[in-house]
This record gives sequence, structure tokens and C-alpha cells, in this order.
Amino acid sequence: MRFKPTQNPDLFSGLRVYKPLLVVISGPSAVGKDAVIEAIKQRALDFTFVTTATSRKPRPYEKDGVDYFFYSRDQFEKMISEGRFAEYALVYGDYKGVPVDQIEQALCSHCDILLRVDVAGAATLRSKYPEAVLIFLVPGNEQEWLNRFKTRNTETAESLELRRKTARHELEQLNSFDYLVVNEDGKLDKTVDLILDIIRVEHYRVR
Repeated sequence: MRFKPTQNPDLFSGLRVYKPLLVVISGPSAVGKDAVIEAIKQRALDFTFVTTATSRKPRPYEKDGVDYFFYSRDQFEKMISEGRFAEYALVYGDYKGVPVDQIEQALCSHCDILLRVDVAGAATLRSKYPEAVLIFLVPGNEQEWLNRFKTRNTETAESLELRRKTARHELEQLNSFDYLVVNEDGKLDKTVDLILDIIRVEHYRVR
């Protein structure tokens, strides 16, 4: 239970929220996980953000330690052997993972914790942190999703088909999540508002 009674003489004032939430935002590639996290950051709310590590090279607009921790493949595999990831996976030829120290430091804070991972990573985190709140993000429709890849201009026809097959498999994992949020094009603020509403409601959950 998140609500813990104390020995306060007042029967009701002794009920208080005593544990921050671990909120995991996940979903298929290109559904807008990074954009959602960045939009929440810009609202300057009282959250602790966990930064994911990856072995892929940064895109031109990405900053090390801000968007991701960028490591070479050899560095990443060495960290795996040392047990330094709470979860990791090989995704489209590159590693992604959440450093254990990022999670543990965040859990010591008094703020809600937000992180974004792929669908397999979310399942691993749920097994290690059963109290985590898992949010599955999807686009408004398939054409919106495909247009996002076209904007990136990073995919071949073959790699795009692989992403489509992977997304179909990931959608089969939806029942392992707590919430589904639709991130429609041009409605990022609405998406963020809904996620923040979910977090507020979770703070009032008794079990």
C-alpha cells in the first residue's frame, strides 16, 4: 500500500503518500517516447529523469548524457558483463539499456521517476520493480507512424518492414501494461496532460 497510517492522534491526517512512483513510458519505435519525455522536462515539474544508454551513434541534435548515454559497442558489452544494467536489449542492431546506478539513485529521491525504454525493457523492469507504472504509447494510426520514419530519413524499405513486424509483436504485449496512451501528431500537449493525469491518479491508489 502507498498509504501508511501513522500514530498521529488525528485519525485521518496520519494517512500520507510515502513512496515516489517509478513511471515507465514505452511503446514501439517512433511513437514519440523521446518527445514526450522532453515535453515533460520543459514543464519544469518535480520529476527525476533516468537517462537510457545506447551503443548507437548520436543523431546530430542529440547530446550525450542528456538524450542518451552514448557508448561504443565494446564499452556497452563490457558494462553488460559487469552487471551494470537494470535492463538491456539488442534493438535493431544496437544495444539499449538502463544503468542500474541511474535507477538506484532515482529511487533515493523524493520525486516521481520517469524513464523511457522499449517494450521488452519495460517487461524486464516490471519483473525487477513490480511497483512500476507502465504506460504504453502508440501513434494515432499506422500512417502517422510511417510518416515519422520518413521524416527521420534513416530507414530502408527492408528496415522499415522489420520495424513493422517488431511493432506487431510489441502490440501483443499490451496487456502487460497498466495504461494505453495515444500520441497523435500535433497533439503532444494532450498526450503529456494525459500522462500527468495518470501519475496524479496513481498517487491516490490504495493498492
